[in-house]
Amino acid sequence: MLHRAGDREEARNRLAGLWQEIGPEGDAFHRCALAHYMADTQDDPRDELAWDLRALEAAEGSGERGGGRCAERRVTEPAEGANAEALRAFFPSLHLNLAADYVALDRPADARAQLLRARASADGLADGEYRQGLREAIDRLAVRLNGNGERPRG
Repeated sequence: MLHRAGDREEARNRLAGLWQEIGPEGDAFHRCALAHYMADTQDDPRDELAWDLRALEAAEGSGERGGGRCAERRVTEPAEGANAEALRAFFPSLHLNLAADYVALDRPADARAQLLRARASADGLADGEYRQGLREAIDRLAVRLNGNGERPRG
């Protein structure tokens, strides 16, 4: 609510406190969701990327111990446990956010790789508004990245 009301700094402060409370061994779903929201409160695109990578690491179950390697994996697998299905639904959004981060950092090759992962993981979701909305967002970012106004293939 603080972030949506425009108080990014206070939102960051409160989310940082929750991040410390959850800790590196905390529930993967909670860590993923918190890092996902924390990324949105960042002013610097490099910090946003770092938080989006933490969210992906948590979703994959590797946590802080992963050292950022998860973004380079070919196959994305969710953490085990009761929230595995919920985490699986996060993957398209996580990869889309990473792609947007890489666009902001002028890293088009990394952005394209993340868009491919976003599209592949969105294709694994059940049909519905969430899946359709993600596909549309992926297409919009791909058009922006391609800079040619054409809808991407694939």
